[in-house]
Amino acid sequence: MIKIWFMLILMSAPNAPSVKYNGIIYPTEEQCVDAQAEFLNMYEARPQAYKDQVVVNAFCLPFEAFPIKGMNYEGTNFGA
Repeated sequence: MIKIWFMLILMSAPNAPSVKYNGIIYPTEEQCVDAQAEFLNMYEARPQAYKDQVVVNAFCLPFEAFPIKGMNYEGTNFGA
């Protein structure tokens, strides 16, 4: 098993039937946190009118997983 990082993105808008979500996996916490910061900075750069209608947040969560074929583990300890 290896530790991967899952960035969970949540989005809410008025009159939406539910909260929308998306997820992206990263091999390291640093890559996940960098992507989280970039995503949240992009949201903050949006006009206030957009932010009045759409609320977002993102979280980096650790997860024990089997190695994922095709995932770039370069720079990590698992070299899968």
